[in-house]
Amino acid sequence: MGFLVDTQKEGGGHSWGYLRSLVRRKQVDSADEPHSHHHQLAKALTVPHLVAIGVGATIGAGVYILVGTVAREHSGPSLALSFLIAGIAAALSAFCYAELSSRCPSAGSAYHYSYICVGEGVAWLIGWALILEYTIGGSAVARGISPNLALLFGGEDGLPSFLARHQIPGLDVVVDPSAAILVFIVTGLLCLGIKESTFAQGIVTAANVCVLLFVIVAGTYLGFKTGWAGYELSSGLFPFGVDGMFAGSATVFFAFIGFDSVASAAEEVKNPQRDLPIGIGLALFLCCAVYMMVSIVIVGLVPYYAMDPDTPISSAFASHDMQWAVYLITLGAVMALCSALMGALLPQPRILMAMARDGLLPSLFSDVNRRTQVPVKATIATGLCAATLAFFMDVSQLAGMVSVGTLLAFTMVAVSVLILRYVPPDELPLPASLQDRIDSVSFICGETKSSDHVGTSDNSNKQPLIGNNDASVHFRVIEKQEALGCWVLSEENRRKVAGWSIMFTCIGAFLLSYAASSLNFPGVIRYPLCGVGGSLLLAGLIALSSIDQDDARHTFGHSGGFICPLVPLLPIICILINMYLLVNLGSATWARVSVWLVIGVLVYAFYGRKHSSLANAVYVTTAHAEEIYREHEASSLA
Repeated sequence: MGFLVDTQKEGGGHSWGYLRSLVRRKQVDSADEPHSHHHQLAKALTVPHLVAIGVGATIGAGVYILVGTVAREHSGPSLALSFLIAGIAAALSAFCYAELSSRCPSAGSAYHYSYICVGEGVAWLIGWALILEYTIGGSAVARGISPNLALLFGGEDGLPSFLARHQIPGLDVVVDPSAAILVFIVTGLLCLGIKESTFAQGIVTAANVCVLLFVIVAGTYLGFKTGWAGYELSSGLFPFGVDGMFAGSATVFFAFIGFDSVASAAEEVKNPQRDLPIGIGLALFLCCAVYMMVSIVIVGLVPYYAMDPDTPISSAFASHDMQWAVYLITLGAVMALCSALMGALLPQPRILMAMARDGLLPSLFSDVNRRTQVPVKATIATGLCAATLAFFMDVSQLAGMVSVGTLLAFTMVAVSVLILRYVPPDELPLPASLQDRIDSVSFICGETKSSDHVGTSDNSNKQPLIGNNDASVHFRVIEKQEALGCWVLSEENRRKVAGWSIMFTCIGAFLLSYAASSLNFPGVIRYPLCGVGGSLLLAGLIALSSIDQDDARHTFGHSGGFICPLVPLLPIICILINMYLLVNLGSATWARVSVWLVIGVLVYAFYGRKHSSLANAVYVTTAHAEEIYREHEASSLA
């Protein structure tokens, strides 16, 4: 009788057991089975809710400032083209998110996808980085609301004393009560229920969009009335050259961060296979359209060199004797900040919940309130941390750290799409409680080896996730003629070629991005490094384009959803863009993030690794997992 595969137990050396834990992968929906009713979120969201979440989280107050800064320093009158290029780059990540969110519609977003496709170690780092992103992002947004509120009340001294900022005597600390109060209000709203909080976010987002539509319509009228002075310049459309336009695109790319919040609510969508791709696509399209129209109008009203870098939109209308419009635009900025605050605080409790479900964080974060069907404890913990930071700290210097989590997530989502298409997991983790059932199930095989038995100490030093049964060999020995008509690969060799190609692609993208960004490097180092990186990237792309994708991709996860086009080209371009932006974030940002990531490694080493739900899992080939479940269900009914 032939048996199954090796377990993930700790024998065979402590260091090898630690490395194995980094690569163990979970199956789709493995942690939130239907019988766990206390872990189920409400299925309440439809396309309008998802668009409200995506647009609200994306269009923050940045558009009210970025227009002036980027036009003055980089793009000039070609600012709209910078937004278009940045929107196309963001759409590459959106395509990847759309496929994975419809295939794996569970809470956790990029953390969840990385855990399924890449491994526990990478998934933990992605989840840990996203926790930092949403905490600092929410605090920074809340901290920026009070100055705009003060403008509505007539100036810095206009706010009531209990809401105004105060400096603590003897300390260089400025506390912001209004920021903390707003965080608590949003936290309470999120605890009421996903449908209620999304409805409120939709109202606030609609108010912000209405203000921006006013800017577009009124600005267009003024432009035709005054002759579009901003476009009648001798320097033309590209005063800083085409390079300046692309530099502006790299800056405004961060204005599109936020649509990934839609994926974090995937578990609460009624029809995720249909609604999630539509919601992500519509949100990104609306944001790009609004950004471009606003930039076209404002750059046309005022020459780019005369723009106010802090308040470009308000100053543009004030220069045309429309002082009253300043109050309306300030109100729009407040609405944008409130909507962005909701968008920042919504995903983090769901990521905490997903990590707690998997055993990597304490189980209290996975508790879901029976009445509201939201993770109340995780939401309150998120609100307390964000409110504390917003009250005591000026987190503007830490704002660059927000981008690291998002760009890492974008990169790993693109890598996950490549893995899903070419080397999807072919073993599934089963709970140790099914060990007896696994041992009792026999498979037809030509030869039985004593080393095939599961869970013995002699097997503990084997490579995990490898099936040793002749039934699986049947699939590996099948040779197939590849698309080019010149390669004949067995299934096993095809997976090896694909796996190495994906790895070489990622290494090549990093080397190319690093060398291209290191302008201070001497040419004798920089140019060969670019050549090596580009060669690895191109070799990986050619290899992946020359071999077939895995047939298992058709049945992996939940079928019937969105399929990312132009694979492998599109995900590889996405990886290259995001790695380039990551490398260019600066050494100071990476130094701060590294401290947080080191803390995360320690938390994982001393808690998450030992408490993981996969710590004692038994991995079996996909072909046999269904049979084991059927046998288990039959014995339960008997």
